[in-house]
Amino acid sequence: MLQPEEIRKSLSKNLLKVQKPGRYIGGEFNQNKKEWDSVQIHFALAFPDIYDIGLPNLGLSILYNEINKRNDCLAERVYSPWADMEQVMRENEIPSYTLESNHAIKDFDFLGITLPYETLYTNALNLLDLGNIPLFSKDRKENDPIIIAGGNSTFNPEPMAAFIDLFVIGDGEEIIHEIIDTYKNWKSLNVSRSTLFIKLSMCQGIYVPSFYEANYDDNDKFLSLSKNNEESSLPIIKSLVTSLPPPPTQFIVPNIDIIHNRVAIEIMRGCTRGCRFCQAGMINRPVRERTIEQIIESLREAIKLTGFEEISLLSLSSSDFTNIGELIDRIKKEFCENQVSISMPSLRIDTLSVELMDKLSGVRHGSFTLAPEAASEQMRNRINKPISSENLINVSREIFKHKWPSIKLYFMIGLPNETNEDLQAIVDLTRDVWQIGKYELGRRVNLNVSINTFIPKPHTPFQWVSLVSQDDLKEKQAFLMSNLRAPGIRLSWSDYQMTLLESCLSRGDRRISTVIYNAWKSGAKFDAWHEMFNFDAWMNAFNKSSIDPYVFSSRPREISDSLPWDHIQTGVNKEFLIDEYLKSVSSRTTPYCRSECSFCGIQTNFPVKCLINIRN
Repeated sequence: MLQPEEIRKSLSKNLLKVQKPGRYIGGEFNQNKKEWDSVQIHFALAFPDIYDIGLPNLGLSILYNEINKRNDCLAERVYSPWADMEQVMRENEIPSYTLESNHAIKDFDFLGITLPYETLYTNALNLLDLGNIPLFSKDRKENDPIIIAGGNSTFNPEPMAAFIDLFVIGDGEEIIHEIIDTYKNWKSLNVSRSTLFIKLSMCQGIYVPSFYEANYDDNDKFLSLSKNNEESSLPIIKSLVTSLPPPPTQFIVPNIDIIHNRVAIEIMRGCTRGCRFCQAGMINRPVRERTIEQIIESLREAIKLTGFEEISLLSLSSSDFTNIGELIDRIKKEFCENQVSISMPSLRIDTLSVELMDKLSGVRHGSFTLAPEAASEQMRNRINKPISSENLINVSREIFKHKWPSIKLYFMIGLPNETNEDLQAIVDLTRDVWQIGKYELGRRVNLNVSINTFIPKPHTPFQWVSLVSQDDLKEKQAFLMSNLRAPGIRLSWSDYQMTLLESCLSRGDRRISTVIYNAWKSGAKFDAWHEMFNFDAWMNAFNKSSIDPYVFSSRPREISDSLPWDHIQTGVNKEFLIDEYLKSVSSRTTPYCRSECSFCGIQTNFPVKCLINIRN
């Protein structure tokens, strides 16, 4: 294994052979570099995609900040190399290494992998392989790093269970310290690693898959998960931070241009809207807000420490933030006058959102995004996004009156119980918005219409339904394509093959681990990148593993079925999800949480107070 100095020498000889060598050199402004021997515990944090995408990831930034606050521990970063750099690394035997110190990831006590979406799974294996770390947890020795994974996709941890030593389910800010403290105490005792894992498996939010076994019937249908270690927890209750700690402000300033060069402040976590297709809205309950003073102070400090000229206020529904008007006024007064641009993703569809974006933009942006998801009121009721068509039209009119030059419209097709009338409604609504734009702007209007295929996700009311078939999807796409031909309307589609894979990975059980491994062995990686996606490698992997992908993607589940992720408790009761699913069938809606409590289970399962009637 190469030492840091040897890695640096090899990099200096080879980096000019690759695109964007700035991805691989570290040394950025605001990186936190500690002396290796000055701390007891060494933590590598990995985002298994390229530097350009991984560096601005807020989850990784939060953990980097939390760990490096400690005097006994350091955290360093590693990202996936692009294909050209991987070739250089393999040819020159350069292992996966961290940017801060150039230590190989195998030198660390922990490797924490952020997995926000399923199409990163093969990249995670590739990163381990490049780091000379055994891929399967059962093959690791006492001196190998402990492999941890967290992120939204790990709320069904089973597909990656064979590769991960322990999963962190839920919020990471507090549990990361519990992991480090437990490890520190274990290290002083000089006992086996299994003793450490047993101790950690008793902590809320930690899942050690080796302590559990999946049970199947004679037809290979999943039945249950059982413990093989009595001290481990079952079910696994997610880790929940009841009060958000101060956000990171010392953001790393990248060496190259990346997808987001900005200060990102999470103004609240969770969502009260209750959209039935939305996994993030269900698993991140309840809503927790930061105070206006904390947000302003954090923005002030972050801009001072980074020099960034853009601020992004992040949440699942930013305009639902309590006293949002006061927050905007404060931000505008202090920051916009200094030519700092402010953005607020995830605004709800109403006139308030138009006013907020117009206030904050400073410099006119290219387009305004609306995400009705469905165009007919009946389907919007089914997905519990009850926005009236009249409201959508009025908001569109306001956007164009404010002289925004274009609108992005996001729709989903393949939703449960979708009819031809629902598809026609997409055509009608899009054309209505297009006509309004022509009238208000007096010129050609640009509409970017994104048509995404619905994917049923774990821990949502739609976790029991099936993915639309490819033949049905082609018919739906053909209908929309033939009826939405007009100057200025541009359609984009999600790829069915990538959709099928995501559906299998998100709803799979432990048998999918073999598929992931075989796909990686066949060359699958960067599965979220169209130019790199290798569908044949995945289908060959399913065949080699004797697994039918459509069993996971397209087979409808019965409400009485045991699901591979049932042992993960988000705080939202399964009974609530069943009730929401049955409501969707009859197009009944559920009030959103700020207006009326629907007793989803959060208040009884966690010591929190939900935001009920908070605006009053």
